[in-house]
Amino acid sequence: MNTSILLATTARILNQFRHDRRTVALMVLMPSLLLILLRFVFNSDQAFSRAAPALLAVFPFAIMFIVTSITTLRERTTATLERLMTMPIAKLDLLFGYALAFGIVALVQVLVAVGISLSWLGLEIGGSVWLLVVIAGLDALLGTALGLFASAFARTEFQAVQFMPLFVMPQVLLCGLFAPRESMTPVLEWLSNVMPLSYAVDALTAVTTSSDITGELVRNLAIVAACGLLALVLGAVTLRRRTP
Repeated sequence: MNTSILLATTARILNQFRHDRRTVALMVLMPSLLLILLRFVFNSDQAFSRAAPALLAVFPFAIMFIVTSITTLRERTTATLERLMTMPIAKLDLLFGYALAFGIVALVQVLVAVGISLSWLGLEIGGSVWLLVVIAGLDALLGTALGLFASAFARTEFQAVQFMPLFVMPQVLLCGLFAPRESMTPVLEWLSNVMPLSYAVDALTAVTTSSDITGELVRNLAIVAACGLLALVLGAVTLRRRTP
């Protein structure tokens, strides 16, 4: 990879965000607004504190997947990628440049969501606030990486949105948000064990309930990070210049 090209790609995407305030507002504010809504639905600090760790994983993950997949597809359908790939630029430079740009926005998104949850919504955690931010940020980056990967298989923005039930919803349903994973049938438990969102939820739950940094917590973080990196590499392999 070429660092200067990677950073140039990142700067170009961030400059585009400056002129698309609605997209930035969607990415940064939507998880916080959903958390505020659910806080009033639960109407209890204790109930919200039980559900919030999983939601801090699910909301950024889902929103970054949608926005990233659609944005990357638009770059391809408008021939932007085709023009860029006629230059001496590697696919990994493009994909990691996109990931870094979206990752910066994702970090702001997570900081806002965690700050509102802790200061206003009554979320109580037993561990480190910064570790909570790191885990939620990794999960948002995972959504970004999967969105970049999924965009290679879509021909229209409508198709990109349709990939959400394939890449996102099964992980949301099986991550332990609605039922403990160990209580699921063996097949569903096995599926949950191969889905990275499950490990992000487990890590966030561990941080909110305990201040101990255990080997299991480190393992869960490593799995989430490795899955995000793998998605970026696969995205580079499957990246096309343009949509037929």
